[in-house]
Amino acid sequence: MSSTHLKCTGMRTGRILAVAVLAASVSVLAGCANRSASSSVYSYDQAQHEQIVRTGTVVSVRNVTIQNAKSSGFGGLAGGALGGVAGSAVGGGTGNILATVGGAIAGALAGNAVENQTGKTKGLEITVKLDNGETRVVAQAADVPLVAGQRVRLVSGDGPTRVVPM
Repeated sequence: MSSTHLKCTGMRTGRILAVAVLAASVSVLAGCANRSASSSVYSYDQAQHEQIVRTGTVVSVRNVTIQNAKSSGFGGLAGGALGGVAGSAVGGGTGNILATVGGAIAGALAGNAVENQTGKTKGLEITVKLDNGETRVVAQAADVPLVAGQRVRLVSGDGPTRVVPM
């Protein structure tokens, strides 16, 4: 083996390692951004803030899907990085470059599709007739069972409104 071949192989291994480290770092950072539509979850900024409580009766409950409208970009980035790493292991020369680029594009598309699917939560659309006669509708995660006729509290203030059993 020539020293040029060894140098190219070492550089290629270094690139693969750098891309893998980048993908792992992004994965750790993306895990920190966890949004919730649960009536039982408060963000740190919402804790210790006064809330307004109104009481009422559930009129109807409908199953819905809650979709995270803001993509973090992590799925596409991680998929692209992993696809690029996989593609860089194919062939040599121009074929290797094409495989790396193709792998990165295919990985980014697949990663974005996976992120869009994981950003969905089963939810409930809850219609409540308040004791003052007004009607309100709140969508939230389906983690607390609610049924028509049930007495509930609507808790609102600095942030989302939550429907919780009495």
